[in-house]
Formats: sequence, C-alpha cells, structure tokens
Amino acid sequence: MAALSICEALLLAMNDRKLLPEQEIIGVLRDAAATHENDTGPDAEMRRAVAALINHIIAGGNSVRRP
Repeated sequence: MAALSICEALLLAMNDRKLLPEQEIIGVLRDAAATHENDTGPDAEMRRAVAALINHIIAGGNSVRRP
C-alpha cells in the first residue's frame, strides 16, 4: 500500500509540474493494473486486489488533480 501511495503522489507531482500529461498518467496506471490482473503466480489473488485498487484510483479521478 505504501508503494502505491508513493507512486500516486509522484504521478500527481509530475502532472502538477507539467512533466507528464494526464493521458500518460492514466496509461501508466492502466498498464500497472493490467500487469497485476493477469498475474497467475502464487500471489495472484493479492495482485488482483492491487489491480482493483489501481482501477479505483483511475475511476475516481484521484490520479490527477482537477480544478
């Protein structure tokens, strides 16, 4: 959870500084979610839960600041 929070904060900071546009941030998050959703290893259940959290961040608009 801490790593996800740190990454989200970094993505927000990069967007605030106009280093990474919103579309790219959403793409990074979607890629991360897809990687976790498709895992078939022994931790697959936990990784699917992580994917659900990432998808919730995307759906909630929390990955970028909105005016």
